[in-house]
Amino acid sequence: MTRNGARLSLGQTAARPCHWDNMKFPKLSGMFLLLTSMMVYLTCVTKPVVSKPVPPPNSPDLSKDRFQYGIMMDAGSTGTRIHVFKFQLGKNGAPTLSDAKSKAINPGLSAYADNPDECSKGIQELLDFAKTTVPESQRKSTRLVLKATAGLRLLPKEKADRLLDKVREVFKESPFPSRKDSVSIMDGTEEGTAAWITINFLIDKLNGPDKSTVGVLDLGGGSMQITFTPQDPNQKSTQTTGYITPFQMFKHHHTLYSRSYLGLGLMSARLAILGGVEGQPQGGTEMVSPCLAPESSVQWNHAGVDYTVKGQKAVPGKSIYESCREKVEKVLSSKNVEKVKEAKGKDFYAISAFYHRAQQHGVNAENNKGIKVNDYLKDAEKVCSMAKPPPKHPFLCLDLTYISVLLQGLGFPNKELKLVKKIKGKDTSWALGATLLDMNSQST
Repeated sequence: MTRNGARLSLGQTAARPCHWDNMKFPKLSGMFLLLTSMMVYLTCVTKPVVSKPVPPPNSPDLSKDRFQYGIMMDAGSTGTRIHVFKFQLGKNGAPTLSDAKSKAINPGLSAYADNPDECSKGIQELLDFAKTTVPESQRKSTRLVLKATAGLRLLPKEKADRLLDKVREVFKESPFPSRKDSVSIMDGTEEGTAAWITINFLIDKLNGPDKSTVGVLDLGGGSMQITFTPQDPNQKSTQTTGYITPFQMFKHHHTLYSRSYLGLGLMSARLAILGGVEGQPQGGTEMVSPCLAPESSVQWNHAGVDYTVKGQKAVPGKSIYESCREKVEKVLSSKNVEKVKEAKGKDFYAISAFYHRAQQHGVNAENNKGIKVNDYLKDAEKVCSMAKPPPKHPFLCLDLTYISVLLQGLGFPNKELKLVKKIKGKDTSWALGATLLDMNSQST
């Protein structure tokens, strides 16, 4: 009889209790785990590992805001200034200016025209300033550029080329990358365009419609530029022929009227009004001018040449201002200054010497104050009538007379101009606009 009470037939034996089932499942489980482990191992060994790509050195990190530096040397008529700009680059749109530092040395490069080796020390001094401003990690990706203006444009080509070659030699030893064309002479149109970009960038007009932009008057040492957006850039006229400049920057297209007058910068014009010739002292370095008070004598260094300028004997029945104005008008008539009709309906910012001469005669230009053309004229008459010229600014009578006649010749009859040296704490030099143009060329 079995354990559960069932009777067995004859010949049957009771079944021996068996534990096979109890042993089967642990063995199967173990085999399953072993096979699974082997499969996982083989999968991990044979499956290629996909890793995130490693960005190349100096590549931008688009996941967050990043910074880029730009270095621009402004080799002007009276000195050389280095500008180090720090831009914040977002994911989209144009950069914003985060910081700007500068350092200047005197005299300008043109003063070394006969001794180009002597300019090396000053250039190296400016490069040392850049090295203290740009972090070491950013130097290999920060372009170094020098652009010379009218001071070198007025030199004979062979002398200017020797100076530029000497600068290139110094640049080769710097930690900043530069090419041969990174050292060059700007033409007047490029200088005017760069100044226009600077102003409209700083007042947040660069990426808006062109009609909202402002015009720029830039009076440098060797040349003067007038630049603005014409009402109808497609309309051809004798006035605009040769002076229309189209360009694209940060996905926005612009068309400008930009004209430069070489030789009408304040220092070059002053020399011409005094009777001198750029780079060629005629009859010695002593000159006589009706723009100075009689019996006065002034020492003046221009482009490395020391001049002695004496006041002219007064003409009976004619004031110093009137005699000076005649001299100024004669010089300007030889330069073919043309009236710009559209200037009447456009807002203009006046920078560089336009600003400095107004400030030197007490005009408060610190808060971007406006000044009218007639204000320059009235100030000129007042200064010229002084018995003695201002000690610090002996040529102020000549300079203010020149500026007032120049603006009238350009078609600004009593037109109010906005005088600026800085906007939002940033300098209004063309160097900022030229750096933005260089950055834009790298991204296209």
